[in-house]
Amino acid sequence: MIMVADELRRRTVGNTVTYVVNRNINFTNVCIAKCGFCAFSRAPDAPDRYLFSVEEIAKRAEEAWRMGATEVCIQGGLHPKIDASFYAEICKTIKMRAPSIHIHAFSPMEIVHGAEGAGLSITESIRMLKEAGLDSMPGTAAEILDDQIRRIICPGKMTTKKWVEVIKTAHRLGIPTTSTIMYGHVDKPEHWVSHLALLREIQIETSGFTEFVPLSFTYPNTAIYRNGMARPGATGAEDVKMHAVSRLILNDAIRNIQVSWVKLGLKLAQLCLNAGANGLGLFGLAATHFIKGAFLCSGRRLFSGTVLH
Repeated sequence: MIMVADELRRRTVGNTVTYVVNRNINFTNVCIAKCGFCAFSRAPDAPDRYLFSVEEIAKRAEEAWRMGATEVCIQGGLHPKIDASFYAEICKTIKMRAPSIHIHAFSPMEIVHGAEGAGLSITESIRMLKEAGLDSMPGTAAEILDDQIRRIICPGKMTTKKWVEVIKTAHRLGIPTTSTIMYGHVDKPEHWVSHLALLREIQIETSGFTEFVPLSFTYPNTAIYRNGMARPGATGAEDVKMHAVSRLILNDAIRNIQVSWVKLGLKLAQLCLNAGANGLGLFGLAATHFIKGAFLCSGRRLFSGTVLH
């Protein structure tokens, strides 16, 4: 399976490993969703809560731009006092301070949260954000696109149907998105396959996904692991199989399969790049220099671009 996925990758996208130099800006850890798989969020009255101002977010984006980053990835918790207008101000202010940087921001769940807070429809909210400078959206908040699983791990989040609606609306309005899966908790292989099949159907209809990013469940300090509901993440073999099967199922629809070395570690990420993946998730200039110095395998070469594909 690995050999077939690797050969399919070679025939489809060649031997170049692509990546983006970016900066992640998580502007608030306050969230009302209370997902069982999350160890990041805090209650609105927690002593260690934080919320960056628009100016602080823009300052960090400008710093990244001046240091050579081509993209900022901006996401945060579902803060009860934030709506779509706050997201729009973030985009406007960043574009004023770093006009050429690519803004990759706001998960489908944030889009819904922001639209509801501002009294807007999903279409109105995404159109407003696009006009403010939003270039693309992360396809996170997908977790597993199966409502039975979602009721266990993230009952406070949107349904599968709502996630699909937001993604299709973004694509229709000219905002491309990534696509993701978060696996290795209470899910099973049949859920992974149905998730991949749904993404493939969406891509055939919209052509709006730029890449697919498998995200292995990080279990320490999460509620669903501490209470015995979830296992301690995927095995290494499952991680490799996920990337290989993703290439086999998605290849003719989503050409780019990205591996997150932050999730898997550098060595396992290298293995996945020989099991169907062709993109490498990077965060920040320091990581870029580290990877360039440490990463050479199977004659593959690295290429940095403003977009993953």
